Amino acid sequence: MAKMKRSEIILWMMVAIALAANIWLPKHMNRRYSWERDLSQRLAVDFCKTKEEVKGEIREFYPYVSDAEIDGWTESGKLESMVIGKRTMYFKDAAANLKRIDPDFFSSRSGNADPVSSGTPSPSGRVHPRTAAAEYGPEGMALPDYSSIVLPDGFLDPVRMRVRYSITVPVHTLKPGKTLRCWLPYPRSDVPRQTDIKFIEAGVDSVAYPIDRITFSAPSCPHSSLYMEAKTNRYRDITFYEVFEYTSSGEFNPIDPSAVREYDTSSDEYKEYTSERDRHIIFTDRIEALADSLTDGIDNPFLQAAAMFTWIDRNIPWASSREYSTIENIPDYVLSVRHGDCGQKTLLFMTLCRYKGIPTRWQSGFYTAPGEANLHDWGEIYFEGYGWVPVDQSFGIIPALGYFYLGGIDPNRLIVNSDFGREMSPSKKYPRSETVDFQRGEVEWEGGNLYFNQWNYDFNIEYLQ
Repeated sequence: MAKMKRSEIILWMMVAIALAANIWLPKHMNRRYSWERDLSQRLAVDFCKTKEEVKGEIREFYPYVSDAEIDGWTESGKLESMVIGKRTMYFKDAAANLKRIDPDFFSSRSGNADPVSSGTPSPSGRVHPRTAAAEYGPEGMALPDYSSIVLPDGFLDPVRMRVRYSITVPVHTLKPGKTLRCWLPYPRSDVPRQTDIKFIEAGVDSVAYPIDRITFSAPSCPHSSLYMEAKTNRYRDITFYEVFEYTSSGEFNPIDPSAVREYDTSSDEYKEYTSERDRHIIFTDRIEALADSLTDGIDNPFLQAAAMFTWIDRNIPWASSREYSTIENIPDYVLSVRHGDCGQKTLLFMTLCRYKGIPTRWQSGFYTAPGEANLHDWGEIYFEGYGWVPVDQSFGIIPALGYFYLGGIDPNRLIVNSDFGREMSPSKKYPRSETVDFQRGEVEWEGGNLYFNQWNYDFNIEYLQ
């Protein structure tokens, strides 16, 4: 073998170094995918406010706020913060959440206890419930009473809706010619109160696709979706869209505790829905101690569930939340920060119930009441003798309706998910933007996932009856 010249050795050394650093590879291949790096970027999106910015927002409803008060709320967790790049940064909705978490303090100073009207979308996207725990009853848990519930006229009547849902990826997000993979939320066909689902059309940029270019997930898939692909364009945004109709009905189950029978603890279904999950349903010491204390002296499963439902309603105020994918154990997080949004309160309720041997499962999609349509999460609970019934922990106990949402639900729903954190169909290559829930949709390409800040979604409902 001929001896290499010194210049050739140097050249090959440079090539080796370049290849090792991946600097000659396409830009999206410069670094191998890393969840740790992905997570840090997601956290930076959520925790993007400085102390001065948060202080300025608080001054809009509390003009004389001091630095000492800001520091105190930060230390207590009422103002959620995190060190990002060696700086203390605040959650983007921290100021608005402060009034939800500590309404009494601000109502005595500003006369306005909540910056978001009941029933309206929250800044972070998920629906703000129509009630607050402070609105209901004296201290101490009253037994659930359904006898005084008088449902408003038409409250449970079926609602027929036509929905147009879309995701738009801006033109400069990726180079032209890159294939986008998109999953849009689609109504479930395996839930009795959601019927007559009619697919109208779907496509890209208002051009309908033939049906053979659209993939519908199987009815049994926990995350119901419609899947399409399209290539990026040099000159325009890419908009994926779908149009469908469906009918949603409400449900009311006034439960008599004495009619609730013992569970068949040997059944596979019972074991599945009373078990822990690898994430977000974990029987920690704190969960066990809380569940045991709330149900001390109570043997009836329905009354045990009611005790836990009531405690969460009265002690965990609703507040908008950071993205679920950035939280390791959601129920533990809720107990630490002492607030939560609809899905977080649902997961806490589910975990407490499962620890006590009461089957629960996830359900989610959208709340669709006129003028209030938004992302929403709730669940189902199983009582022997009644079967699976809906439960919406974040709506909680409402004056006049009482415990309606422990066994009942209104018809203003679009049900997309029957579980959380499961595989999409077809499978994604990269972790989802929302690793727990599936509502806004998902987008990825060959180089990685496109996170929520890289695209927009739009949701329009036409009420047909």
